[in-house]
Amino acid sequence: MHAPSLAKALVHADLIHDRKTLEQAIAHMAVPIRNDYAGSTPVYLTVMHGGLPFAAQLAMELGARGLDLEFDYLHATRYRGATSGGELVWKHRPVTPLRGRRVLLVDDILDEGHTMAAITRWCREQGATDVRIAALAVKLHDRCVPGLAADYVGVEVPDRYVFGYGMDYHEQGRNLPAIYALKD
Repeated sequence: MHAPSLAKALVHADLIHDRKTLEQAIAHMAVPIRNDYAGSTPVYLTVMHGGLPFAAQLAMELGARGLDLEFDYLHATRYRGATSGGELVWKHRPVTPLRGRRVLLVDDILDEGHTMAAITRWCREQGATDVRIAALAVKLHDRCVPGLAADYVGVEVPDRYVFGYGMDYHEQGRNLPAIYALKD
């Protein structure tokens, strides 16, 4: 199966947040996170693949502010290259024991939140004492899982198909240094 053209998608997309805006938002997020985790070393769980670019930059901002992190990652998906979610599939679970630990889940976007709700629930089942969510972007709509919200948010994005800065367009464009939204 041939993926749709990323170049064509970019022609039919609006720039929502440029690189400078995203970098400033990430730096701004680091302050309350550092303050909330002062005196502890949280388990810093990057949600793959989309969370990787954001998680790397946020980790550096936190390190610059004196917060140490214990790194691990997870890979759970409902999309598997599609544009709408299905059943949750675990590709990799963290190996770091979570019992009695504070956990910071770091992901590119909080959309409806079904995947994040399942991940959060799993972390609590593993004995994590505190589970918080840092999302680079939160999509503006009223379809989020009840009771689920990001604790730390970089930017808001419209209720459209968004890609770039970790978010993909048919498994392409995750490394674009900005966030784009397809035109309606």
